[in-house]
Amino acid sequence: MPTTKTLREGSALKRAAILQAARELFLTDGFDRSSVDAIAARAEVSKRTVYDYFGDKQTLLQAVVDAIGQSLITTIRRTLDETLVELAEDAEDGGLEDALVAFCLRIATDMLGSAEYTTLQRLVRAESGHLPHQGYNTMADTPDEAIAERFAALGEAGLLDVPDPRLAADQFIALTFGVALDRLGSANAAEDSRVRTLIVEGVRTFLRAYRSR
Repeated sequence: MPTTKTLREGSALKRAAILQAARELFLTDGFDRSSVDAIAARAEVSKRTVYDYFGDKQTLLQAVVDAIGQSLITTIRRTLDETLVELAEDAEDGGLEDALVAFCLRIATDMLGSAEYTTLQRLVRAESGHLPHQGYNTMADTPDEAIAERFAALGEAGLLDVPDPRLAADQFIALTFGVALDRLGSANAAEDSRVRTLIVEGVRTFLRAYRSR
């Protein structure tokens, strides 16, 4: 007799298979031409299973977009951990600029240049009429809040003076990725070498305002 753990694992695998199948078909055939029957066949589950897990095709599209967004958020948090956590723990000022630049460049290549990010952008643009609202952003404010958490830690370590970490995070993003998007139309450093220069200058401008004196 299957255990509860086995049933849970089976359910997770089925859900993942449905999401992957839907993602592939939405990208290749579009939302309107992708039938639930085709999604079920590709995922190797029954049509009823698709409806049991997601209710309808529109909810499935939103789940696909949300899953990609969560994957990108995981990338952002991992990159923050790998570039800024030890800096906060060591409480040393010397590498602050380098660490912030490294974080930005990792995001500008590993994330903004990734297939996941491209897929998210394509789906949101092409299928906006089937999502909850125009300009639906599954990532919402989560990246800003994750950066704000790290800035708060850097403030506690005496490296930054950030009375309002969330405001500092918003301004940091605007000075780096925002300027690149405004100037170049993209912040993808893998495709445009000019992004690096704008990021470096943005980090330096940020530190002139927020570095602890």
